[in-house]
Amino acid sequence: MQRGSALPDVEAAAVAPLVARIEALKQARHAVVLAHNYMSPDIFHTVADITGDSLALARAAAETDADVVVMAGVRFMAETAKLLSPDKVVLLPDLRAGCSLAASITPADVRALRARHPGVPVVAYVNTTAAVKAEVDVCCTSANAVEVVESFGADEVVLLPDRHLTAWVASQTSVRVHGWDGACEVHDRFRGVDLAALRAEDPELLILAHPECPPDVIAEADGTTSTSGMARIVATRRPARVALITECSMADNLRALHPDIDFVPACNLCPHMKRITLAGILDALEQDRHRIEIDPEVAEPARASIERMLALPVG
Repeated sequence: MQRGSALPDVEAAAVAPLVARIEALKQARHAVVLAHNYMSPDIFHTVADITGDSLALARAAAETDADVVVMAGVRFMAETAKLLSPDKVVLLPDLRAGCSLAASITPADVRALRARHPGVPVVAYVNTTAAVKAEVDVCCTSANAVEVVESFGADEVVLLPDRHLTAWVASQTSVRVHGWDGACEVHDRFRGVDLAALRAEDPELLILAHPECPPDVIAEADGTTSTSGMARIVATRRPARVALITECSMADNLRALHPDIDFVPACNLCPHMKRITLAGILDALEQDRHRIEIDPEVAEPARASIERMLALPVG
């Protein structure tokens, strides 16, 4: 697919001048744009050089030879890119692009959990600050959480901070999983009764839920998987109709790739992801903002926790 062809002609024409300026600056600064699956199509299908879920972007940040990395995502993703590419300039177009999960737990909370569960390995979901990552043994994403929890060979593990992800992982493993009371403000709003209503309207509808969703939502879904897993399932199964129970741009971006599939609207918007815009990306490259910097005393242990995750086999 030609870059930008996923947009309607009118929208593609409207954003073309911004896209051209961004592409010129990327070349001049030897920069790349990493875009999460939740980015709006005008970013995802035009200026993004690498797209994917948190795990894919973490790997890309570690492997890129670019001088400048622009994170079209939220702050914890930009921090992860900086941790894995400490010598590169990492820019986040809008510092207000945060995450309810990252805001739900502090380093002091992690130390308290360790005191409550002495000797138990501690895993942090990648949706956490660098300071929290510095306090744990290893990170995980929704794509590899079960594998990371089981990698210790331990009877019990602490997994923070998403209570719904913890509950789902616990249902997939014999390991006893201790959690924290955080939740994603996007996925926590879904309700199982709404999925049941969708199913009643169309019994053949394929429903895929993100593991950050509440248990009653997961119980109603046909499958529970990360955004990368959703993309894989849609591409391989090619359902006539599918509902992706996650952030809205996930379906928007896949719809452009699979125009023959009916994506049923059943999503919630992330206000933080939507703070990232083409104009913001242009401004970041032109004005060199906002640079992500991490205290070296935090960066070293936080980097180690991410690198331990990346060293595990890809799930």
